[in-house]
Amino acid sequence: MGSVDYRLSHCGKRKVDAVDRIAVTLGLDGMSEQASKSHKTRRILEKARPTVLPSLLMCDFSNLEREVRRLEEAGIEVLHFDVMDGHFVPNLTYGMPIVAALRKITDLVLDVHLMISEPARYSQQFIDAGADVITYHIEAVPSPVELLRKTRAQGVLSGLAINPGTDMALLLPHINECDVILAMSVQAGFGGQAFNPIALDRLSMLRTQLGESVLLEVDGGVNDKTIGSCVKAGADLLVVGSALFGHPDYCLAISRLQAAMKS
Repeated sequence: MGSVDYRLSHCGKRKVDAVDRIAVTLGLDGMSEQASKSHKTRRILEKARPTVLPSLLMCDFSNLEREVRRLEEAGIEVLHFDVMDGHFVPNLTYGMPIVAALRKITDLVLDVHLMISEPARYSQQFIDAGADVITYHIEAVPSPVELLRKTRAQGVLSGLAINPGTDMALLLPHINECDVILAMSVQAGFGGQAFNPIALDRLSMLRTQLGESVLLEVDGGVNDKTIGSCVKAGADLLVVGSALFGHPDYCLAISRLQAAMKS
């Protein structure tokens, strides 16, 4: 048998093309600017799901614009930002300036995952920088309702993330306030961890309880061996790092991941 050609016909074709985006916008007459913005983001994500979200933490920072163009050409719809402060988690990454810089050069959805202490102090700056989606860790904001509502009121989808070691009882009272729930499959802020299958149980439970009303996201150890199980459990948004950026051909890597979603 010959080698399998993973370069699928849809590679490089975004599910939500420019015409779709215009149609979404035209269908939002009568809404406030903030409601229109959040509704447009949600429609894009719903149409794209299940979809791969490249974690820019793994990209080539010496030429960010080139990286974004390569991802766009490969059909990516959403960019994922892992923001770490060196306090809530031990690692330190980037902040608002990177989000703002990429907002200027792309219309892709910008998904910001805040792994920081006191996120309410900084949420407005990320909103102003151009974030379309912000997830806050329930461990950092045990009473998150006000922050979630304030974020959503400004046209940004808001949600909560939870670490594998955190009891779901901390999250469950607030799930109906979320646009997005991120089930971490590794402990936030630590590299080199294996995929924790507890995330699959949580995704499945949340999908059963919430139906399609909330977008479910998974982050950590997602690759061609785990992505199919994540989709079957209910994940809509699948954050991928080395499984994409570790390959020279992004289109080929994404095609393999998309094929694995269906296996």
